Amino acid sequence: MTDALFAGRFDAVHAPWRALCDDESFHRPADASPQERVVGSYRRLRLLNETLGSVEDLVDDVEAMAALHEWLCPVEGGLATFAGIHYNLFLGSLADHDADDRRDLTPFTTMRRTGIFLCTEVGHGNDAARLETTATYEPSTGGFVLHTPTPAAQKFMPNAGTVGGPKTGLVAARLIHAGTDRGVFLFLTPLTDERGALPGVRIRRLPDKIGYAVDHCLTAFDQVRLPPQAFLAGEHGRLSADGAFTSSVDKTRLRFLRSIDRVTPGKLHMSAGAVGLTRTALTIAVRYAHTRRTTGLLAGQSVPLFDHGSHRARLLDALADTYAVTLLHRTVLSRWVRGGAAGRADNDRLVAIAKAWITWRGRAVAVECRERCGAQGLLPFNGIAELPDYYPAGITAEGDNLVIWVKAAGELLGRETPAPVAAAPDGRRLDDPEFLQALLCDLDSIWHRRARARWIKASSAAPLDRWNAAVGPALEMTNAHAQHQAARSLLSAATRSGHPQARTLLLAVHRLFALRRIARHAGDLLAEERITADHVRELPDAAEAAMARLAPHAPILVDALAVSPRLLDRLPIARTDFLAAFDLVTRHAHPAGPDERGDTDVPAP
Repeated sequence: MTDALFAGRFDAVHAPWRALCDDESFHRPADASPQERVVGSYRRLRLLNETLGSVEDLVDDVEAMAALHEWLCPVEGGLATFAGIHYNLFLGSLADHDADDRRDLTPFTTMRRTGIFLCTEVGHGNDAARLETTATYEPSTGGFVLHTPTPAAQKFMPNAGTVGGPKTGLVAARLIHAGTDRGVFLFLTPLTDERGALPGVRIRRLPDKIGYAVDHCLTAFDQVRLPPQAFLAGEHGRLSADGAFTSSVDKTRLRFLRSIDRVTPGKLHMSAGAVGLTRTALTIAVRYAHTRRTTGLLAGQSVPLFDHGSHRARLLDALADTYAVTLLHRTVLSRWVRGGAAGRADNDRLVAIAKAWITWRGRAVAVECRERCGAQGLLPFNGIAELPDYYPAGITAEGDNLVIWVKAAGELLGRETPAPVAAAPDGRRLDDPEFLQALLCDLDSIWHRRARARWIKASSAAPLDRWNAAVGPALEMTNAHAQHQAARSLLSAATRSGHPQARTLLLAVHRLFALRRIARHAGDLLAEERITADHVRELPDAAEAAMARLAPHAPILVDALAVSPRLLDRLPIARTDFLAAFDLVTRHAHPAGPDERGDTDVPAP
């Protein structure tokens, strides 16, 4: 099962990161303040850097970077955040542009300076192609003058604070050359030294936010002069020795997208982090449900929480979702890593769709699992209380989920409407995985057709009004597309498995996942004659049968997620000796006061 969930890459790619996360040095103290967390994350980033055999190899390995996020996010999310920025957005962008012999990257590969990425502005988030920061070319020096022209152009939320040592940023700015706006490019800009911000650089720390502790800031520039090598050039834009600008890309928006190309791998990393959090949340909740005992229906009877159908059903639904987000991530990552230039647009779109769906579904699973742990789930030392708060960063970073889905929906709407896949429904069974998969594909087709109809009907309206008429069903189509791809990944994993029991269980997980989605759209499928009335009546019993098939194997299914036993041993709620572990932790949590010793003013009864 583990081999299926990790696409056969656990030992080669994931095991080293899990071993690293088992090291106490990479765990923050549970009672650390936000400022202490930030300081600790930078310290651990340097420790991480020392463990790497080759920084350059990590920067070039998207799969390894994704695995880093998957294992670090549940343990030290601030560290994962800083690592993603430094290695992917900063060093990765430098590696993807023209090499310049005048740049010495050693301070960054040795972590004497931390690299950060400054793109988003207060006034320009998802419309970052319109950002206002300028870098004006100076013919006399061959350099540039970096400037923040308005308050709205302040760089928003980069980790530019003075905590963590000297920092250098890649600043996205509009190149003004010969009085002409050439589009947005990246400029290598020193920001701070050991004493603080450098001349012309203004950095203001933002208040703490929910989730991971990060030193988010507002950053502005006042006529900061940069040398010629600050400009990150490539085929999308270069300056010759005599200062002439050339580009093989005509549109300035496309030049911007090429400059920030590392954002797409960043989406894969956000998805990976969400997968790691989701696997952890489910593991904790299912283990607790088998250990925590509660009242049964007979007098004096005590049973595990998991024996109650109301409790078990929610966790099994969460299990199906966890398997789906995990395997969808594996599929999308593999396609992106192995895909060529010809399929790049399709793969980029799938990365964006998957990132949104995985982070949204993951958060829903984490919330459900936290609630299933009751009051114990509210105690941070049990390891699940804060997990739901870690998803919003991934939901927002590397492109707000809703916005990137809107973009993807517009692209999907331009394709031909997929033909119905499911054959005539009479005689088809709800335990047939191919039938279930075909129905999920048909939902994609149904919503595509409805969105297209809305779009055509509003053809005489203004462009925004026309899009607003279609966007509702278009987003439903995008959601159906994500669910269809996730279910396909589940079914493919089952088909590939060479172990009979693993195959059987994976098919049962696929069945439960698909049935839940089909049930929510049973009316749509019935109206389009893709299922029959008998199918609609059978759906609840079919889902119940799938859960009954999975329930006895829930511990195996959770163990296959491979959450580190050493991590689980630190969490009382996840241990088989829960009560003893909980008692030990609470005894050492705070020094005993008078009331805790029993020396109270309350008279004995």
